Amino acid sequence: MEIRGFKFNRLEFAGSLGDLGVLLPLAVGLIAITGLNATVVLTSVGLLYIATGLYYRLPVPVQPLKVVAAVTIAAAIGKTKITPEVMGATGITFGALLLILAWTGLLKKLETLFTKPVIRGIQVGLGLLLAIGGIKYIAEPRLFLSAPEGHAIALWGVPVNLIIGIIAATAALFLLSSVRFPAALVLVVGGIIIGLLFGVWRNAPFSIGPEPVQVVAPSAKDFITALFVLVIPQFPLSLGNAIIGMSDTACTLFGKNDLTKRSSSRSFATSMGIANIAVGIFAGMPMCHGAGGLAAHYRFGARTGGSNLMIGAVFVILGLVFGRVSLALLTIIPYGVLGALLLYAGLELTGTIKDVTDPKDLFVVFLIIGIALATTNMAIAFFVGIIVEALMKRGKVII
Repeated sequence: MEIRGFKFNRLEFAGSLGDLGVLLPLAVGLIAITGLNATVVLTSVGLLYIATGLYYRLPVPVQPLKVVAAVTIAAAIGKTKITPEVMGATGITFGALLLILAWTGLLKKLETLFTKPVIRGIQVGLGLLLAIGGIKYIAEPRLFLSAPEGHAIALWGVPVNLIIGIIAATAALFLLSSVRFPAALVLVVGGIIIGLLFGVWRNAPFSIGPEPVQVVAPSAKDFITALFVLVIPQFPLSLGNAIIGMSDTACTLFGKNDLTKRSSSRSFATSMGIANIAVGIFAGMPMCHGAGGLAAHYRFGARTGGSNLMIGAVFVILGLVFGRVSLALLTIIPYGVLGALLLYAGLELTGTIKDVTDPKDLFVVFLIIGIALATTNMAIAFFVGIIVEALMKRGKVII
């Protein structure tokens, strides 16, 4: 079915599930570790999906801020808890900075630093990191997100999650181009069935309704912590991947046309800025778009904003109707299935390198990729790539 350019079919719905390998583990981790309100997190994800689908009319992704999530989870491991108030301050600060960049012209000036080889290096580096993350999920001994650390279910000495992950990745390989049996839909449905068979939800208290929602009032200390611990480390990655990289990836996948004219860096910075300020007021999960997420939705079949409307509705229902039991619902899909989704999403993003042929440009691309893989820090890779490219242009470095 197609309504005014929005398609609603199996492929669009399957494509809408393609980015769950990134979204679910980070969202579940932030809810569990920081005590974020599940209703706020899930509903805000759903509403942003719907809003971006209606405006951009493309399968624009909604993701947690990856550096923010990583730092928050690492802080918890080190016994330093990031509070919901700090998370709220992070959303407000991050959103405000994005709006300032978008509406003062500063973003346009920063874009000059993001040349094609720099953008391709970021895209391919991120794609490989996502693919590696997917392989790690498949190799994870635990079967589910809710399982305690070190817990494994084995069959003849082989972790069941590894078996499921290999089967899921193989099935996805053969179904990537299938219209009748879309890969992501088959994997997610299969993962839910496995979760039910293993009784993941058996002991979860069933309760209908949202969690109580309230406005938070971060202190000055919360804003300072948010700025220096979470926002500043996140910013370079968001500029390169979620804003400038997103605009470039949209044009690469969908071509330069009237539809992708809306997919400008300024538009993405604005939508992320407004969303994060709104979410920050309720101490929700700071969010962004992402070139990897767009590639994931596209890889598994999404081509229009209809996919956003469908997955957005699912998250809104999860937040408002099942908010109190959402953690149990979100952890029902095995690691191996999420890993297969993440693996192919990352590989799709690596394909953007095909239009880079100049040896000097390729040197910068692979330099960024190498640093990204070695450090897992896209910000460091980005800065080194920019510096080396500038030196090459001035003749200081000859390749």
